Amino acid sequence: MGYEPNIIEPKWRKVWNEAHLNEARDDSARPKYYCLDMFPYPSGSGLHVGHWRGYVLSDVFSRYKRLRGYEVLHPMGWDAFGLPAENDAIKKGIHPSVGTARNIANFKLQLEQMGAMFDWTREINTSSPEYYKFTQWIFLQLFDMGLAYRKEMPINWCPSCKTGLANEEVVDGACERCGAEVTKKNLNQWMLRITAYAERLLTDLETLEWPDKVKKMQANWIGKSEGARIRFAVKGDTDQQIEVFTTRPDTLYGATYMVLAPEHPLVEVITTVEQHAFVQKYVREALAKSALTRQMQDKSKTGQFTGAYAINPINDEALPIYIADYVLMDYGTGAIMAVPGHDERDFAFAVAYQLPIRRVIAEKGVAANVPLKEAYTGEGLLVHSAAFDGLSITEGKRAILAHLEASGRAEAVVSYKLRDWVFARQRYWGEPIPLIHCASCGTVPVPESDLPVLLPDVERYEPTGTGESPLAAMESFVQTTCPKCQGPARRETDTMPQWAGSCWYFLRFADPHNQEQLFSKEKVDHWLPVDMYIGGVEHAVLHLLYARFFTKVLYDRKVISFNEPFLRLFNQGMLTLNGAKMSKSKGNVVSPDELVERYGTDTVRLYELFVGPPEVDAEWNPRAIDGMARFLSRVYRLMEERTVHAVGRQHAERAVLKARHRLIKQVTERIESFRFNTVVSAFMEFVSVMNDQSGALDRETLEAFVICMSPLAPHLAEECWRMLGHKTSVFLAEWPVFDPSYLQEDEVEIVIQVNGKIKDRVTVAMDAPLDALLEQVKARELVDRALAGKAIVKPIYVPGKLLNLVVR
Repeated sequence: MGYEPNIIEPKWRKVWNEAHLNEARDDSARPKYYCLDMFPYPSGSGLHVGHWRGYVLSDVFSRYKRLRGYEVLHPMGWDAFGLPAENDAIKKGIHPSVGTARNIANFKLQLEQMGAMFDWTREINTSSPEYYKFTQWIFLQLFDMGLAYRKEMPINWCPSCKTGLANEEVVDGACERCGAEVTKKNLNQWMLRITAYAERLLTDLETLEWPDKVKKMQANWIGKSEGARIRFAVKGDTDQQIEVFTTRPDTLYGATYMVLAPEHPLVEVITTVEQHAFVQKYVREALAKSALTRQMQDKSKTGQFTGAYAINPINDEALPIYIADYVLMDYGTGAIMAVPGHDERDFAFAVAYQLPIRRVIAEKGVAANVPLKEAYTGEGLLVHSAAFDGLSITEGKRAILAHLEASGRAEAVVSYKLRDWVFARQRYWGEPIPLIHCASCGTVPVPESDLPVLLPDVERYEPTGTGESPLAAMESFVQTTCPKCQGPARRETDTMPQWAGSCWYFLRFADPHNQEQLFSKEKVDHWLPVDMYIGGVEHAVLHLLYARFFTKVLYDRKVISFNEPFLRLFNQGMLTLNGAKMSKSKGNVVSPDELVERYGTDTVRLYELFVGPPEVDAEWNPRAIDGMARFLSRVYRLMEERTVHAVGRQHAERAVLKARHRLIKQVTERIESFRFNTVVSAFMEFVSVMNDQSGALDRETLEAFVICMSPLAPHLAEECWRMLGHKTSVFLAEWPVFDPSYLQEDEVEIVIQVNGKIKDRVTVAMDAPLDALLEQVKARELVDRALAGKAIVKPIYVPGKLLNLVVR
């Protein structure tokens, strides 16, 4: 019949399912290995070949680890709450619960067709009450620890999604989810104090086997800076002070003005009557701009004088106080000392408003009084800095800070760019926040025994855009009783963000059906941390940072015994079509469904692996998949024609043995280092060698080949394994071991030298003895000529490399 994948593949998936082959046993005596995918949002109509890429990688590695003797946990679930699923449902005009269920069914069918060894008995759904009951329980722990708090503040507001966003969800000034330009809006928001973990989140990155670029992205986002907090008194009859954080106290003598963010609380307090109307107008205009627009380096600098002055604590100079939109309240203290001589943005502002520009750092060989035509940001010595002149920048920082600390006007501090996490969304499709507002008792947690707080079923759930969740209009949900005083109270109506469920899902897979607690500590400590985590680099800051934060919180609560969730991380590259990332909006999505129907799953899997190095983006070539289909047909024919059903080991030619052991070595090393495209190349080379051999191949070579191929093409490998007469699955076999002796060449080229000078090269047997080699060499014309009239004093022989004849 030949290779018929549409017959072979469903058959073996049914056998694996009935044999429970993919289920991980908690009580196994094997060492554990936890391989996890970043689980998908079930939004949209299904997975495309770009999504498949990561899932194929994880499945290959999981199957390989099983064959290496590990008990492998490889689960799958659905990140079903949040904006992606709700926006998808709005587009389709259906309820999110209906849309989510449909999408999950389709996604699951596609993943099952992939033949991946997911343990579906552990399947979880973040939007199911059985799951989000414990997401709410984790929130209560955060609330009890003082890490969850409510605050009115200007937040990122997406006018399209009609909800607040965390800083991490704003990319280049736009909503990470829909791309709309983000504005600012004052709202009472639930926040998580992730900043309390900033140092640990930064330091512990060094313990992880993650790509350097991801660790760098997280480190930059956390943004640790060592500097000084300096207090500038506001001039006049006032006790007000402006605090600034600076990493450059050495430039304090160069400060010529101060700048406050337009939203800084002191703006209203210090602005003079004469300037009040101008300042108010500027504030309104600034707050209408996105953070990206305000921070653009090449935009013209605008500002407004408040009429007030601050006193420079180093020299008592009065500095005019401006407001300017390039200073953000979200960063530092929302106030800066402006040093135009040594900061590009300050320089541009000073030029625009004709403010003094003073040099206080001079590079070697440059006079202190040479005017600055642009900000100087290089190394040098302090000038125009009174008693500190002549110090290096490093020395100047220490000396000026020590002087200010002695007078109580500054202190050394560590600052972080990281900001607390906006954890509330004004949307329907999310976990209700388990808090109750009581006029007498304040904000009260829902008792753990009353969890979950169920998300009510509604007909209309569209976002209101008013700053309130649609739940706020549902009196049957809102009206409740205070668990503390039993008086009338109101439920919190904001919901959690889409990240809430994915912050801890990897823990739940260890014990997914536990209805009494988050999980069994014994089970989670057995399976966790995750040994290999696979997903896209787009989650480098958002999901990975949040998941690390939740893990550290649960560690501090003694719920788990480890403080990092993912030991090793691999980021797969995207698949592109016509040079662009696949997306429905661009019309360049390639569905795997039609390809599976035409070519079979194993062909699509192998092409996904062969398309290029898995960590880099690769262009999808719809014609190249035909070559992969032809290759698997050759494999099937090879097995049909060369299989020997004899018991015991058949004699094999040395060329076959060498090819076998080379294949085992190459596949083992390349899978371990995630060079899957070159694994496929190794198979192609091996099949070519085998096809050049006449007659039947030995059983052990064919078995080794099938086992090595099984993680990549599991269905075909299972079929070939049965051709070899086995009654049990190939995935119950053991990974073959290579013999290094077969990896050596039979013959080798030796360099022949006479007194250290190369005279000839000769091919000899690898194990040729020196005596035989000498006789062979002497008979060669070039060597014989060099030896004429001379005696060999000493032969120096480096086997496999060279023979140097020392003569006189």
